[in-house]
Amino acid sequence: MKKILFIIGSLRKDSFNRQLAQEAEKYLAEQVKITYLDYTKVPFINQDMEFPAPAEVIKLRETVAQADGIWIFSPEYNFSYPGHVKNLLDWLSRPVVPNDYATPTVINGKKVTMSGAGGQMATGKCREKLAELLTFIKADVMTTPQTGITLNAEAWTEGRMILTDEQRTALKEQADAFVKYLE
Repeated sequence: MKKILFIIGSLRKDSFNRQLAQEAEKYLAEQVKITYLDYTKVPFINQDMEFPAPAEVIKLRETVAQADGIWIFSPEYNFSYPGHVKNLLDWLSRPVVPNDYATPTVINGKKVTMSGAGGQMATGKCREKLAELLTFIKADVMTTPQTGITLNAEAWTEGRMILTDEQRTALKEQADAFVKYLE
């Protein structure tokens, strides 16, 4: 059974993007094994502490290496992705062995898809810039389909995401496409 690692781009416990991931999980539950990445203790990248890698970075790399694919669910911060997501991807893009730039990194070739829930832009700029970054660090990005959710007024006032049938269908189509992409 294939393994998909979910990365939630918001650190908020009940974030809309965590809710979106939980909805996607329903469509994948019987087809793949899902795990959620906890990266809250990963330090800011700093070459002074890169080797030996901090324990949390080693754990991060091992978790990513074991996954067949990664699904990132992220909000859009100021027309881009959150800084902590960038930090995470920076660590994954670095060599595991000092000064060994020939050996692939753990993100190299890893299959990735993206979704996001947010404001009127439906996280479009975030997903666009994430795809650009992931491609640069040699991940294998599934560019379509992607799911971008524009949250309705009730979501912002009640703190819970309410998906339309159309949005659920789009998420299910992305889930099915990603499972095929992993094959």
